[in-house]
Formats: sequence, structure tokens, C-alpha cells
Amino acid sequence: MEEKGHARKGGETRWIIPDGYIPPISSGELESHESICVLNTSDKDARLQVHIYFEDRPPMEGVQVTIPAKRTVHVRTSTLSKDGAFIPKGVPYAMEVESDIPVYVQYSRLDATQPANALMSVIAYPVR
Repeated sequence: MEEKGHARKGGETRWIIPDGYIPPISSGELESHESICVLNTSDKDARLQVHIYFEDRPPMEGVQVTIPAKRTVHVRTSTLSKDGAFIPKGVPYAMEVESDIPVYVQYSRLDATQPANALMSVIAYPVR
């Protein structure tokens, strides 16, 4: 158990998510989407830079996201933008998440392209 006021240990500052894909269609009431879920257990805000890589176009680098201290934030990848550009639906992509302090990163996808929805969630790959 930690003493009050001390920063928690753990997490990493660099994470890789190699499989990204926002389904272009949805059925029913739920919308297909993906999220990076970030947990910051520190006493200070985490400043993230997300780099998005594509198969057929230049990357979107340096997308900034702030995760408040001692909070979790679920960031839909469809909301990430750089200079007016967004991740297009139906296009494979990958992400590198860099943080100025250690955090935990999880990746989730809701595929609502069929009436039987599928949810996939995994811990991103931590780079040490």
C-alpha cells in the first residue's frame, strides 16, 4: 500500500496498437467504433501524443490528448484529428501512443455491422 500523496508506480510511456479499423457501417441502434482507453493513476495529468499510421497514406502524427490525474478516459479513435484530418472509416490503421508519464492503455472495438454485435478489448502492447 502506498503512502498518501505519493505517485503510484506502474504503467508505461509508449504503447503500440497494430490493428485499427473503424467499420464503415452499423446496424441497429449502436454505432461501430473503436476506443483507446487510458488509465492515469498518477497525481499529475498525462499528456499523450498519438501517432496514427496507414497502409496507403502519410501518418497523422502528434495528435494530442490529455488524461487528467487519477482518471480514466475512453477516447473514440474517430474523434482524433490533426489539421482537420480524421481517421477514415473502413481504412486499416495502427497507433503509437506516447505519454509524458507512465499510463495504462487498452484498446476496444465495437463491431455493430451485424445484428449480433461483437466487442473486442485488449491491452495495447507496452514498449519498454
